[in-house]
Formats: sequence, C-alpha cells, structure tokens
Amino acid sequence: MYVCICHAVTEDDVRGCLAQGACTAREVRAACGMKPGCGACTKRLYGLIRQHGPESDGERGTVQPTAA
Repeated sequence: MYVCICHAVTEDDVRGCLAQGACTAREVRAACGMKPGCGACTKRLYGLIRQHGPESDGERGTVQPTAA
C-alpha cells in the first residue's frame, strides 16, 4: 500500500528505511526521498514508525507527532 502517493513511497519502502536505522519521520522522509507535498502521508508514516517502536526491537523509542 502507498504511504506517499506524491512520491510513490510504499509501506515496504518505509519499513525498509526503519529496518536500516531510520528512527524519525524526518529520517524516513529523507531516506525515501519524500519531499514536502500534500501531507496526506503524515498520519500513516507516524503509524508505521510507532509500529516499529520499542515493542518490535526493544531499543527504539516511539515517535509522537507534535501538537500544533
């Protein structure tokens, strides 16, 4: 499934970046080539990062979006 339609980034792409050490949304965006766009990917991206959090490997902290 696509996470970012603007840049054709899939869930597998994001999971691959996380597996290679990206820990934050900024790091995942940079690794996947996601430039600023419509923003529709933000919620799904944070969800995938949370899924890859401490319960998955025991070391990473969860990433919470900041309130505006």
